[in-house]
Amino acid sequence: MGDRLGEAWERRAAEWTAWARTPGHDVHFTLLNWPAFDELLPPPGRLTLDLGCGEGRVGSLLRPRGYRLVGLDSSPTLAAFARDTGRYDGVHEADAGAIPLDDGAVDLVVAFMSLHDMDDPAAAIDECARVLEPGGRLCAAIVHPLNRPSDRLANYFEHQRAADSVETNGLTMTFESIDRPLEYYTRALERAGFVIEALREPRPDEAALRAEPRLTSALHRPFFLHLLCRRGS
Repeated sequence: MGDRLGEAWERRAAEWTAWARTPGHDVHFTLLNWPAFDELLPPPGRLTLDLGCGEGRVGSLLRPRGYRLVGLDSSPTLAAFARDTGRYDGVHEADAGAIPLDDGAVDLVVAFMSLHDMDDPAAAIDECARVLEPGGRLCAAIVHPLNRPSDRLANYFEHQRAADSVETNGLTMTFESIDRPLEYYTRALERAGFVIEALREPRPDEAALRAEPRLTSALHRPFFLHLLCRRGS
Protein backbone atom coordinates (compact mmCIF):
# COMPACT_ATOMS: atom_id res chain seq x y z
CA MET A 1 0.00 0.00 0.00
CA GLY A 2 2.80 2.41 -0.89
CA ASP A 3 0.74 4.24 -3.50
CA ARG A 4 -1.49 7.23 -2.97
CA LEU A 5 -5.10 6.67 -2.04
CA GLY A 6 -6.29 8.22 -5.29
CA GLU A 7 -4.32 5.62 -7.23
CA ALA A 8 -5.77 2.85 -5.06
CA TRP A 9 -9.32 4.04 -5.74
CA GLU A 10 -8.62 4.21 -9.45
CA ARG A 11 -7.68 0.51 -9.27
CA ARG A 12 -10.92 -0.18 -7.38
CA ALA A 13 -13.12 1.95 -9.64
CA ALA A 14 -15.00 -0.88 -11.37
CA GLU A 15 -15.27 -2.81 -8.11
CA TRP A 16 -16.72 0.22 -6.32
CA THR A 17 -19.14 1.11 -9.12
CA ALA A 18 -20.61 -2.40 -9.06
CA TRP A 19 -20.92 -2.16 -5.27
CA ALA A 20 -22.64 1.24 -5.39
CA ARG A 21 -24.89 0.70 -8.40
CA THR A 22 -26.19 -2.82 -7.83
CA PRO A 23 -29.83 -2.27 -6.77
CA GLY A 24 -30.51 -3.04 -3.11
CA HIS A 25 -26.90 -3.96 -2.40
CA ASP A 26 -25.42 -1.12 -0.32
CA VAL A 27 -27.93 -1.15 2.53
CA HIS A 28 -25.65 0.85 4.80
CA PHE A 29 -25.96 3.68 2.30
CA THR A 30 -29.67 3.42 1.50
CA LEU A 31 -31.04 2.66 4.97
CA LEU A 32 -28.64 4.42 7.36
CA ASN A 33 -25.98 6.74 6.02
CA TRP A 34 -27.74 8.69 3.28
CA PRO A 35 -31.11 9.24 5.02
CA ALA A 36 -29.40 10.79 8.04
CA PHE A 37 -27.01 12.83 5.90
CA ASP A 38 -29.86 14.10 3.77
CA GLU A 39 -31.47 15.63 6.86
CA LEU A 40 -28.42 17.89 7.30
CA LEU A 41 -28.20 19.10 3.71
CA PRO A 42 -29.08 22.75 3.08
CA PRO A 43 -31.66 23.32 0.32
CA PRO A 44 -30.56 23.84 -3.29
CA GLY A 45 -28.72 27.08 -3.85
CA ARG A 46 -26.53 28.64 -6.50
CA LEU A 47 -24.03 25.79 -7.09
CA THR A 48 -22.97 22.66 -5.17
CA LEU A 49 -19.57 20.99 -5.38
CA ASP A 50 -19.67 17.20 -4.95
CA LEU A 51 -16.15 16.66 -3.59
CA GLY A 52 -14.93 13.12 -4.20
CA CYS A 53 -17.99 12.41 -6.29
CA GLY A 54 -16.99 8.84 -7.13
CA GLU A 55 -19.29 7.24 -9.69
CA GLY A 56 -21.90 9.96 -9.19
CA ARG A 57 -24.60 8.63 -6.92
CA VAL A 58 -24.84 11.82 -4.85
CA GLY A 59 -25.41 13.84 -8.01
CA SER A 60 -27.98 11.34 -9.20
CA LEU A 61 -29.93 11.88 -5.98
CA LEU A 62 -29.59 15.65 -5.73
CA ARG A 63 -29.99 16.85 -9.32
CA PRO A 64 -33.69 15.83 -9.57
CA ARG A 65 -34.31 17.88 -6.43
CA GLY A 66 -33.07 21.10 -7.98
CA TYR A 67 -29.37 21.15 -7.06
CA ARG A 68 -26.95 22.43 -9.68
CA LEU A 69 -23.76 20.41 -9.29
CA VAL A 70 -20.16 20.18 -10.31
CA GLY A 71 -18.25 17.05 -9.39
CA LEU A 72 -14.61 16.38 -8.61
CA ASP A 73 -12.73 13.11 -8.27
CA SER A 74 -9.06 12.18 -8.61
CA SER A 75 -9.90 8.85 -10.26
CA PRO A 76 -10.21 9.22 -14.05
CA THR A 77 -12.51 6.19 -14.27
CA LEU A 78 -14.85 7.33 -11.50
CA ALA A 79 -14.92 10.89 -12.85
CA ALA A 80 -15.94 9.48 -16.25
CA PHE A 81 -18.70 7.37 -14.66
CA ALA A 82 -20.01 10.44 -12.82
CA ARG A 83 -19.90 12.50 -16.00
CA ASP A 84 -21.88 9.84 -17.85
CA THR A 85 -24.78 10.15 -15.38
CA GLY A 86 -25.64 13.52 -16.93
CA ARG A 87 -26.41 14.90 -13.46
CA TYR A 88 -23.51 17.35 -13.28
CA ASP A 89 -22.86 20.63 -15.04
CA GLY A 90 -19.26 19.45 -15.16
CA VAL A 91 -16.99 16.86 -13.54
CA HIS A 92 -13.35 17.68 -12.85
CA GLU A 93 -10.64 15.04 -12.72
CA ALA A 94 -8.44 16.69 -10.11
CA ASP A 95 -6.95 16.49 -6.64
CA ALA A 96 -9.14 17.87 -3.86
CA GLY A 97 -6.15 19.84 -2.60
CA ALA A 98 -6.22 21.95 -5.78
CA ILE A 99 -9.88 22.43 -6.77
CA PRO A 100 -10.12 24.01 -10.25
CA LEU A 101 -12.82 26.53 -9.27
CA ASP A 102 -12.67 30.24 -8.55
CA ASP A 103 -12.80 31.69 -5.06
CA GLY A 104 -16.38 31.80 -3.78
CA ALA A 105 -17.69 29.81 -6.76
CA VAL A 106 -20.10 27.62 -4.77
CA ASP A 107 -22.46 28.00 -1.82
CA LEU A 108 -22.37 24.32 -0.76
CA VAL A 109 -19.72 21.61 -0.73
CA VAL A 110 -20.87 18.03 -0.21
CA ALA A 111 -18.04 15.70 0.84
CA PHE A 112 -19.94 12.45 1.27
CA MET A 113 -17.69 9.61 2.43
CA SER A 114 -14.63 11.04 0.72
CA LEU A 115 -12.35 12.93 3.14
CA HIS A 116 -11.03 9.78 4.84
CA ASP A 117 -10.16 8.42 1.37
CA MET A 118 -7.75 11.32 0.73
CA ASP A 119 -4.05 11.55 1.51
CA ASP A 120 -4.41 15.15 2.71
CA PRO A 121 -7.94 15.97 3.89
CA ALA A 122 -6.72 19.16 5.59
CA ALA A 123 -5.63 20.58 2.22
CA ALA A 124 -9.03 19.64 0.78
CA ILE A 125 -10.79 21.40 3.67
CA ASP A 126 -8.69 24.51 3.03
CA GLU A 127 -9.75 24.40 -0.61
CA CYS A 128 -13.40 23.98 0.39
CA ALA A 129 -13.14 27.20 2.39
CA ARG A 130 -11.61 28.98 -0.61
CA VAL A 131 -14.22 27.93 -3.18
CA LEU A 132 -17.16 28.55 -0.82
CA GLU A 133 -18.79 31.94 -0.67
CA PRO A 134 -18.80 33.66 2.76
CA GLY A 135 -21.35 31.87 4.91
CA GLY A 136 -21.38 28.87 2.58
CA ARG A 137 -21.71 25.35 3.99
CA LEU A 138 -19.61 22.21 3.95
CA CYS A 139 -21.62 19.05 4.62
CA ALA A 140 -19.35 16.05 5.19
CA ALA A 141 -19.74 12.37 6.04
CA ILE A 142 -16.84 10.13 7.04
CA VAL A 143 -16.38 6.68 8.50
CA HIS A 144 -16.67 7.27 12.23
CA PRO A 145 -13.18 7.36 13.79
CA LEU A 146 -14.33 4.71 16.30
CA ASN A 147 -15.53 2.38 13.52
CA ARG A 148 -12.39 0.35 13.01
CA PRO A 149 -11.04 -3.05 14.11
CA SER A 150 -9.83 -3.32 17.69
CA ASP A 151 -6.16 -3.61 16.73
CA ARG A 152 -6.30 -0.27 14.94
CA LEU A 153 -8.54 1.30 17.57
CA ALA A 154 -5.86 0.51 20.16
CA ASN A 155 -3.69 3.07 18.34
CA TYR A 156 -6.51 5.57 17.86
CA PHE A 157 -4.34 8.68 17.60
CA GLU A 158 -2.05 7.23 14.95
CA HIS A 159 -2.71 7.83 11.26
CA GLN A 160 -3.06 4.32 9.88
CA ARG A 161 -3.43 3.30 6.25
CA ALA A 162 -6.12 0.63 5.93
CA ALA A 163 -7.53 -1.70 3.28
CA ASP A 164 -10.71 -3.38 4.49
CA SER A 165 -12.21 -6.03 2.20
CA VAL A 166 -15.92 -6.79 2.47
CA GLU A 167 -17.85 -9.50 0.64
CA THR A 168 -21.65 -9.37 0.45
CA ASN A 169 -24.05 -11.14 -1.91
CA GLY A 170 -21.26 -12.18 -4.25
CA LEU A 171 -19.71 -8.71 -4.54
CA THR A 172 -16.36 -7.82 -2.99
CA MET A 173 -15.11 -4.32 -2.27
CA THR A 174 -11.82 -3.27 -0.70
CA PHE A 175 -12.18 0.11 1.01
CA GLU A 176 -8.85 1.94 1.09
CA SER A 177 -8.58 4.81 3.54
CA ILE A 178 -6.56 6.33 6.38
CA ASP A 179 -7.72 6.12 9.99
CA ARG A 180 -7.38 9.46 11.73
CA PRO A 181 -8.65 10.74 15.09
CA LEU A 182 -11.66 13.03 15.17
CA GLU A 183 -9.47 15.92 16.35
CA TYR A 184 -7.58 15.85 13.06
CA TYR A 185 -10.74 16.86 11.23
CA THR A 186 -11.96 19.40 13.78
CA ARG A 187 -8.56 21.12 13.87
CA ALA A 188 -8.46 21.27 10.06
CA LEU A 189 -11.94 22.83 10.05
CA GLU A 190 -10.92 25.36 12.69
CA ARG A 191 -7.80 26.38 10.77
CA ALA A 192 -9.83 26.83 7.58
CA GLY A 193 -12.28 29.14 9.36
CA PHE A 194 -15.25 26.77 9.58
CA VAL A 195 -17.74 26.67 12.43
CA ILE A 196 -19.36 23.30 13.13
CA GLU A 197 -23.13 23.86 13.20
CA ALA A 198 -24.22 20.23 13.60
CA LEU A 199 -22.60 16.88 14.36
CA ARG A 200 -24.50 13.62 14.00
CA GLU A 201 -23.79 9.91 14.63
CA PRO A 202 -26.66 8.20 12.78
CA ARG A 203 -28.40 5.16 14.22
CA PRO A 204 -30.86 2.91 12.36
CA ASP A 205 -34.55 3.39 13.06
CA GLU A 206 -37.05 0.55 13.50
CA ALA A 207 -37.98 0.49 9.82
CA ALA A 208 -34.33 0.16 8.80
CA LEU A 209 -33.78 -2.65 11.28
CA ARG A 210 -36.82 -4.53 10.02
CA ALA A 211 -35.58 -4.17 6.45
CA GLU A 212 -31.99 -5.12 7.29
CA PRO A 213 -31.14 -6.86 10.58
CA ARG A 214 -27.42 -6.51 9.81
CA LEU A 215 -27.72 -2.88 10.87
CA THR A 216 -28.37 -3.90 14.49
CA SER A 217 -24.73 -3.39 15.46
CA ALA A 218 -25.07 0.28 14.46
CA LEU A 219 -27.40 0.70 17.45
CA HIS A 220 -24.46 0.13 19.78
CA ARG A 221 -21.47 1.69 18.05
CA PRO A 222 -21.31 4.49 15.49
CA PHE A 223 -20.64 3.60 11.86
CA PHE A 224 -20.62 7.11 10.37
CA LEU A 225 -20.02 10.72 11.43
CA HIS A 226 -21.81 13.67 9.81
CA LEU A 227 -20.78 17.32 10.04
CA LEU A 228 -22.48 20.48 8.85
CA CYS A 229 -20.05 23.41 8.86
CA ARG A 230 -20.35 27.07 7.94
CA ARG A 231 -17.55 29.09 6.41
CA GLY A 232 -16.89 32.37 8.22
CA SER A 233 -17.49 35.68 6.48
